[in-house]
Amino acid sequence: TFAGNMNADSVVHHKLLHSVKARFVRFVPLEWNPSGKIGMRVEVYGCSYKSDVADFDGRSSLLYRFNQKLMSTLKDVISLKFKSMQGDGVLFHGEGQRGDHITLELQKGRLSLHLNLDDSKARLSSSLPSATLGSLLDDQHWHSVLIERVGKQVNFTVDKHTQHFRTKGETDALDIDYELSFGGIPVPGKPGTFLKKNFHGCIENLYYNGVNIIDLAKRRKHQIYTGNVTFSCSEPQIVPITFVNSSGSYLLLPGTPQIDGLSVSFQFRTWNKDGLLLSTELSEGSGTLLLSLESGILRLMIQKMTERVAEILTGSNLNDGLWHSVSINARRNRITLTLDDEAAPVAPDSSWVQIYSGNSYYFGGCPDNLTDSQCLNPIKAFQGCMRLIFIDNQPKDLISVQQGSLGNFSDLHIDLCSIKDRCLPNYCEHGGSCSQSWTTFYCNCSDTSYTGATCHNSIYEQSCEVYRHQGNTAGFFYIDSDGSGPLGPLQVYCNITEDKIWTSVQHNNTELTRVRGANAEKPYAMALDYGGSMEQLEAVIDGSEHCEQEVAYHCRRSRLLNTPDGTPFTWWIGRSNERHPYWGGSPPGVQQCECGLDESCLDIQHFCNCDADKDEWTNDTGFLSFKDHLPVTQIVITDTDRSNSEAAWRIGPLRCYGDRRFWNAVSFYTEASYLHFPTFHAEFSADISFFFKTTALSGVFLENLGIKDFIRLEISSPSEITFAIDVGNGPVELVVQSPSLLNDNQWHYVRAERNLKETSLQVDNLPRSTRETSEEGHFRLQLNSQLFVGGTSSRQKGFLGCIRSLHLNGQKLDLEERAKVTSGVRPGCPGHCSSYGSICHNGGKCVEKHNGYLCDCTNSPYEGPFCKKEVSAVFEAGTSVTYMFQEPYPVTKNISLSSSAIYTDSAPSKENIAFSFVTAQTPSLLLFINSSSQDFLAVLLCKN
Repeated sequence: TFAGNMNADSVVHHKLLHSVKARFVRFVPLEWNPSGKIGMRVEVYGCSYKSDVADFDGRSSLLYRFNQKLMSTLKDVISLKFKSMQGDGVLFHGEGQRGDHITLELQKGRLSLHLNLDDSKARLSSSLPSATLGSLLDDQHWHSVLIERVGKQVNFTVDKHTQHFRTKGETDALDIDYELSFGGIPVPGKPGTFLKKNFHGCIENLYYNGVNIIDLAKRRKHQIYTGNVTFSCSEPQIVPITFVNSSGSYLLLPGTPQIDGLSVSFQFRTWNKDGLLLSTELSEGSGTLLLSLESGILRLMIQKMTERVAEILTGSNLNDGLWHSVSINARRNRITLTLDDEAAPVAPDSSWVQIYSGNSYYFGGCPDNLTDSQCLNPIKAFQGCMRLIFIDNQPKDLISVQQGSLGNFSDLHIDLCSIKDRCLPNYCEHGGSCSQSWTTFYCNCSDTSYTGATCHNSIYEQSCEVYRHQGNTAGFFYIDSDGSGPLGPLQVYCNITEDKIWTSVQHNNTELTRVRGANAEKPYAMALDYGGSMEQLEAVIDGSEHCEQEVAYHCRRSRLLNTPDGTPFTWWIGRSNERHPYWGGSPPGVQQCECGLDESCLDIQHFCNCDADKDEWTNDTGFLSFKDHLPVTQIVITDTDRSNSEAAWRIGPLRCYGDRRFWNAVSFYTEASYLHFPTFHAEFSADISFFFKTTALSGVFLENLGIKDFIRLEISSPSEITFAIDVGNGPVELVVQSPSLLNDNQWHYVRAERNLKETSLQVDNLPRSTRETSEEGHFRLQLNSQLFVGGTSSRQKGFLGCIRSLHLNGQKLDLEERAKVTSGVRPGCPGHCSSYGSICHNGGKCVEKHNGYLCDCTNSPYEGPFCKKEVSAVFEAGTSVTYMFQEPYPVTKNISLSSSAIYTDSAPSKENIAFSFVTAQTPSLLLFINSSSQDFLAVLLCKN
């Protein structure tokens, strides 16, 4: 803020601290001189700036001839600024006879860079661009471009967006013959003809590897050939207008009434599929003419009170944000609709009525106060830009509309097309495709394995443990170890047993593989492919308590590790591409096999069975279980080329158990205690999920502050959870009310998410609370304090209870490790069975573990991880199963009255027996029970 002037003629300077580059400067008056009249004078001083400009008219070009025949460069830096009215055109091009080429061209308002260092003869027209950047670059504003290449590595920058890519090709040099052309691609030997559409607009400060091309052209240097280029930027005075409001914007222009026929033309651009472009009441009772966009198709309709509607449809996908030109011409019963210089076909049976032009044309919508007859608006009003409006072949001056001397308007921006590409940058995550309307963008997440408004959340769970917790039994599942993080899902087999949940990742070579004829000069090597990236496998391994891989080496006269102290003949390569000379069953760093550890090898002098080099088959088999080295990615064998020498190997799947994330829990037992973690960085999308259990009335689960922004999750009363967030537009609060109390000492699940489309809060399976994010204003969440878990920075309103499985943007926070060094917080939290005991069925008993729970099916006729699988047996004829019950008291052989009396007291007065059977045999004895007294009970299936 600064003070302005107090009178009509004095000058008040205000210097900015730093120079600023801007397209628009906006002045907001905060207060006026109370004693004077309201008025405002503003002047802006620019900084000194060197500018060499060339103007290309769409038929011109500049040629820069090299001093030698061939220019071969390993490094290139090309920079320029351009402004254009056309969405297509070549900015520069160079090529070599061997197929190298570099081309920068505008295509539909985006910049495409084609770069090929390859010696193949692939011509330019066929190849896809190496990179595409920018959007709506035909907006008559200056845009800066920088291309930096070193060898095959290229940085391509347009305005502030940079894309890095690696070019194809064998060599690192770009070989260009004779010349570079700017503004077009001239055809050799045919002056004035060009291969592609030329650039139409201005280029400023064009540098190629330090050479100022435009300066050379101005000084008429011999290396430069200029064709039709002028050195000042001509500004075509085109005034665009923007229809801002989807309900109230319109432009009314007068026409000449009662001419036989009609002629209207204009250009428009929009992102919306629907909108009314033009409506006019024809005179002499010839009806109403409507021109509209419907689902991206242009529709011209002439409507009379009595007659049927005559209509023409043309075009498709016209809501692509590009300029489209439309003209309607009616003469002597014929009407033509031309779109982008192509006339739309007219149905042959259409006998058009005579058309007489009306006296008012409504563009983009209708004013509210009009009756239906004058301006029909059956569909949504138009939101977008228009320019070059001609009525009866006369251009309409929109500046005089602005000044009020022509027509009428409402809710327009005149002399400005304020179209904005909301898909640049693309905020749809994980490869979701972005589409947009005038006011917002949408993400299509199909085929991405992710879901949500911005494709942020994985549709898969993070581990086999979570699938088991949901009641799944063994099977193939996709797991996404980092949830909403960058890693994609990986297919694994979840083997859910009674006591452990194994995650197993198969590779492409699990069979026993025989090897012959390999030696040190010609080794045998086999790489293993697990169907996922190394980062995905590492995430699975790091998230597990224990991992292992079984390795087996069967040998006949083929040595394995060449122990005790030779160079190993066989080794395997692990996660960080290192060679490991130890075998299954042995710890890392020791060159030996399992039999070497327990001293049971065939030959005591060697630490592996195979190293004894015997003529009989033997093997070394064991488990590799040092997590930091797994998985095995390759095996190399070099000792099978002597006579009778042969080996066979097998490497099993990667198997892991124990989820270090899902049961990672802490207990807070004083209100002032909290855990702190590094700042949570999540500018555009943030998700937070955890389980909690408490008996307290309220408390803050987690908080992170910025200078003004903040994020906070708390239980604000026994039945409500509150998620508060401020990204700079004022705090937004979401509350979920639970019908039952949440402080019941049971585990409850909370998930909060914020992205550019919406903020949401989910608690257990209650209805999700959501709020749409406003399109305008601040949208980056900028935090800078530590992240507090279980408390706040002010030490007030701390949380008492347990928090488990806390994930931020898919990343686990290791609560237990941090709790070990923090007072007032204990690692772990007992009592899972009270919340999850119902998962054990049919009389199975829930048993607590430090991390999780098990179902004990001992007293249940069912087995399996959830006591749901029937225990059954097949009885052949003459077979039976006998089960001896423990006597409650040892009963002596000679039964005296007293001892049996003791026994009768303890015998149950009621028996409850249940079983199912299927048989084709009668009669048969199904069950027989007898006791030490003469009582018995039998169940028989009789003949009838």
